[in-house]
Amino acid sequence: MGEKRFIGFSGVLLMLSMLLISCYADITGIVVDAETGKPIEGAIIMVEWTKTTGLGLTSTKSYKVVEVVTDKEGKAKIEGLFDLSPFIDLGSVAVYKKGYVLWSHNNVFAGSRMLTGFEWKNNYVFKLARFKPEYSYLKHTSFIGRATGVGYTPLINEASSWEGKKASKERDERDRRRRRQRR
Repeated sequence: MGEKRFIGFSGVLLMLSMLLISCYADITGIVVDAETGKPIEGAIIMVEWTKTTGLGLTSTKSYKVVEVVTDKEGKAKIEGLFDLSPFIDLGSVAVYKKGYVLWSHNNVFAGSRMLTGFEWKNNYVFKLARFKPEYSYLKHTSFIGRATGVGYTPLINEASSWEGKKASKERDERDRRRRRQRR
């Protein structure tokens, strides 16, 4: 009977230790043009994990951020995360390439509707929509900052810096129109 308790206790310990581990294995992602289905080389995939801290009154902070760039086949390997904490979660996933709308697992630009069905799995296909002339650079740069969760990350910041210049021009033009309307 003592042996059964030991096995039972060991089983409970094993189950508890499994609950205390946050594990996101390495995965591959494939980035394609949403219209043509062709792979996109040079797209940036950004993954952020967050950590919940505090007891009772909690807060969430960035824990780890990984950025990778896709190859000529639109593929990239995203380094996973193995941590001995139950408080680590997938915070945000975003994909960006100049000339395209940033893809976010949290929401969609120019529609503000929540995405459903994103799963952390191998060979996930990220479909990037082309940036259309009727879209606002000002709104898109704001969206990029919100969607990346941690603000602009180094690679996304570098890749999207051209949009910041266009957003500034758009803001200046908007402000000039408003001043003319007030007169």
